[in-house]
Amino acid sequence: MTTGRRAVLAALAGGVLAGCAGSKSATSGGTPTSGPPTGPAPSTTAAPTSAPSATAPAVTRAEIVARYGHTVPHSWGFDGPGVVHALPKGRREIALTFDACGGRGGSGYDKALIDFLRRREVPATLFINSRWIDANPALFRRLAAEPLFEIANHGTRHRPLSVTGRSAYGIPGTRDAGEVYDEIAGNRARLTRLLGAPPRFFRSGTAYCDDVAARIVTDLGERFASFSVNGDGGATFTPEQVRTTVASAPGGSIVICHMNHPEGGTARGIAAAVPKLLASGHTFVRLSDAVH
Repeated sequence: MTTGRRAVLAALAGGVLAGCAGSKSATSGGTPTSGPPTGPAPSTTAAPTSAPSATAPAVTRAEIVARYGHTVPHSWGFDGPGVVHALPKGRREIALTFDACGGRGGSGYDKALIDFLRRREVPATLFINSRWIDANPALFRRLAAEPLFEIANHGTRHRPLSVTGRSAYGIPGTRDAGEVYDEIAGNRARLTRLLGAPPRFFRSGTAYCDDVAARIVTDLGERFASFSVNGDGGATFTPEQVRTTVASAPGGSIVICHMNHPEGGTARGIAAAVPKLLASGHTFVRLSDAVH
């Protein structure tokens, strides 16, 4: 990845997941930091290290720790091995993706947004965190049953994906390879049970990862999905800002927005942007429709 592309992604990310970081980050626009976690200590309960069950990845936690426990990361941000930022070139397709973060990041449900997508038959990929499912089990079941939507993995505790404890937007990251496994595999197993098949795509809390953690995502059978257009600024944009940003997305874009902040401008902005994109000849796809 070139230095220029890193700069572009960093600029796009301004406040990328403030909505996921909770009210403090949403108002302060905190910048990513490194260092030891400052939030609640993660659970010390280890994931099973025996042979995987029908819902577990083919690789075990112990194998991941053995493989990556002493590997030093060399990058931190929105890129890494196997990370997908855009759809294949030469198409006028756009992938709308919506995060549901749960916990302090918000467990709300943007009914107006989802109802608009249904009315206009606009497909989307929904990245859902385990905590959001806890708060909205009936809503999750309905969304999962609709072919219009693809359900993807937004992690177990909504943590940036790090093997050294780096944080982003005030959210402590996973601290080692074992915790990276837990963050991915915990929600993966749950989604597999609920959906009947494992999710294909993963996005960490804040969308941050290091290169080692990105490889672990691949080893567990998922693709790390980043973004090329920050559609709602972490659920902080006004409707007009969302409209302007999303309506200008070029073909091949992966747009990141949020579906867990109904008080924000996402629904009205998307409702204004989608007709403009359709009129200009763009179409909408789920990630699995275009990324293989």
